[in-house]
Amino acid sequence: MLPPAGKAPAPATIDKELAPMWNTPIKTLQGKDTQLASYQGKALLVVNVASKCGLTPQYATLEALQKKYGPKGFTVIGFPCNQFGGQEPGTAGEIQEFCSTTYGVTFPMMEKVDVNGPGRHEIYKALTAIADAEGRTGDIRWNFEKFVVSADGTKVTRFSPKVTPDDPTLIAAVEAALPR
Repeated sequence: MLPPAGKAPAPATIDKELAPMWNTPIKTLQGKDTQLASYQGKALLVVNVASKCGLTPQYATLEALQKKYGPKGFTVIGFPCNQFGGQEPGTAGEIQEFCSTTYGVTFPMMEKVDVNGPGRHEIYKALTAIADAEGRTGDIRWNFEKFVVSADGTKVTRFSPKVTPDDPTLIAAVEAALPR
């Protein structure tokens, strides 16, 4: 279902810049307390998601990535966000129901967060400093902007919302980020 990997853009090498994001408290859609540190040692694909966006079908290929690479030490982590055209208006229960029923999502989904502005979540404060392949940093542009974080937490590759989860460059970044 997924194409072969292509050539990944060069990831940003990270030292202490991401440190705050690992221990920032977050809640799952089920209301359970957690933090990204629970996933350290795995390659991550952190993505802001929305249920009523033209890009919402990306859930299907995010789940395909999860199924293919999950056993190799990878996980997608979805962060619902309602900042782009009000395209994630639902409650936690409604979001969970939509994702599992419509797209069969099994990867972890977190509480709804802000990814831009004064209420920007700490995780996104750290990630938005990372440049994408075009050298763009700063605010998240739209739903489904993606960050691939290496299993050792030292490299991050940022992808625009238009880069789909089955893009060979993103697949190559995931493969490069897997635990060694």
